Parts: sequence; C-alpha cells; structure tokens
Amino acid sequence: MKKRFGALSRQAIAGFIAALLSCAAAAHDFITAETAEKYLAQATGHSQTLKSSASAREKAQSAYQLGRMLDEIREFLNRDIAAHGSVQGLASNRLVAELKARGTPLAQDSKGRYLANLNYYRDALKYAPHGARESEALYRLVQGYFYDSFEDDPLKPQGQSWVQLEEQIALAERLLGRFAQQADLGEAYFILLIHYVQAARFAPEGAKMSYAAKAHAAISAFQSRYPDSLRAAAMPVMLEALR
Repeated sequence: MKKRFGALSRQAIAGFIAALLSCAAAAHDFITAETAEKYLAQATGHSQTLKSSASAREKAQSAYQLGRMLDEIREFLNRDIAAHGSVQGLASNRLVAELKARGTPLAQDSKGRYLANLNYYRDALKYAPHGARESEALYRLVQGYFYDSFEDDPLKPQGQSWVQLEEQIALAERLLGRFAQQADLGEAYFILLIHYVQAARFAPEGAKMSYAAKAHAAISAFQSRYPDSLRAAAMPVMLEALR
C-alpha cells in the first residue's frame, strides 16, 4: 500500500506542481544592471525604515515589501538554477552579493536553492498584527513555507517537526478564518488541506483522528468549492493517504 501510494503521489502531485510553477523565464532575462540597482535602492530604503523611529504601520509595510522583493528575486534566481545549474549573468550575481553585503541577504538552503524570506512577513505581522498587510503576510508565510518544505511530494516534508506543522496549520486557519471571502485563496485552502493530511499521519496518537476528520472535511469542501482547479486532481491522492 505504501509503495503504491508513494508512486501515485509523486506522479499526480508532480503534475500539478509543474503546472503551477510552469513559468520558465530565466533570471538573467529579467535582472539587468538597471533592475538590480532598483532592487538595491528599494532594499536600502526598506531597511532604513525598519531601523528608524517610524510607526509600527510603516515598519510593517516595509517588512512586507522587503519580503516580497526578495521573494521576487529568488524566483528569478531559482529559475536560472533549474535551467543552468547556477545563477547566470553579471547583474544577477552582483545583486546577490550586494544584498548580502547590505544586510538583506536572500535565504538559501544547503543545496544552493533560494528560499522564501519568511522572517520579513513574520516581522510585518509583529509590527501590525491586524494591519493592512495581514492577509498578504499570512498568505506569503503559508505559501513560502509550504513550497520550501518538500522536493517532489508535499506529503513527505523534509525535516518538518510537529511544532512547525502546528504553527503552519494555525497560520493557515487564521488566514482562512479572517479572509475567507477573498477570491484568490484556493491555494491556501489546498495547502491547509495537505497540512491536515500530514497531521493525520504524523500527529501524536491522541490527535490523529481529529486531524483525519478535518482533512476529510477539507477535501470534500475543496472539491465542491474548486471543482475546476488543477489541484482537484490531487484529491484522490489525499484520500488514499488517509486510509
């Protein structure tokens, strides 16, 4: 059963992840000397605001914008790495070096892949827990952590502790509880659904049944709410994982 599920999950989930992340443009096609300078100027401005006596609202805005900027850059760089094995282009390499030198380095894993810059979103929520950027910061936290937590199978996160999983579930529930009427939260629903399945499999014994019930309810709700979503193809895999 486990072998069959593993093969099925890799096949089905790899398909929808490929569809979701199908943009193949390379970093050096986007990061020119001019855009690198713009990024560096933005990083300097946001960093100065965070170190200043600006209001909590202004600091929350700068923290969020800095996180988004770094994530935009890392998406470009990771496309380069996927296509060429390393970051290409003088402007891209200079940008990475300058960001590090100025105290706003891009997060990176042991294999050289650039990661979501989650601390800036956490800072945005710390400065203004219910501010104008709450939903965006929560969404970026949930999304960024999720995609960085696995390689080819989201039901097999690498090195994820139970404490980390609980935190991600709480963040996603907070996001969907407060902003459920927003039209673009299908991905967040999907991520929470997967976390429920993970919890049903790996939670302490006393909590597994509760999370299994949440996972089943979330799967049913997702199928009803998003019947035409590419992610709907993964629902049989999720149900198989709960058996």
